[in-house]
Amino acid sequence: MMPHVFVYGTLRRGGRNDIARYRPEPLLVGEAEIAGTLYDFGAYPGVVLGGAGRVKGEVYVVEPAVEEALDVLEEVADDDLGEYIRRRVRVSVEGQWIDCLVYEIHPARIASRRVIESGDWIAHAALGGASFSQPKD
Repeated sequence: MMPHVFVYGTLRRGGRNDIARYRPEPLLVGEAEIAGTLYDFGAYPGVVLGGAGRVKGEVYVVEPAVEEALDVLEEVADDDLGEYIRRRVRVSVEGQWIDCLVYEIHPARIASRRVIESGDWIAHAALGGASFSQPKD
């Protein structure tokens, strides 16, 4: 079975790093939400999983090569000290539960970052709350 990934930031449709640019092209399964708090890092967001907040995103089926490319983009480190940490979450998509990979921001990086109350990076960016065009720091 091919891995699934939940994307919530610049990898979403229309985002600066739209996941559709990867090859082989990921297959959209559907829109979903996860429990978490979304933080604003300027050009991109980061999620801390759990809690009462909801974070909007999309679930895709990806080939292993795409999963590897996402690890590079998200600066995942084997010792979990990179910018993001690979996690697994169960996500409900159209009534079906799917185990998904999600990239959680390293908790040490959220100090003084603003919470995106809506939990929706695309809506936040569209309102001028972030810059889609800046490269990831």
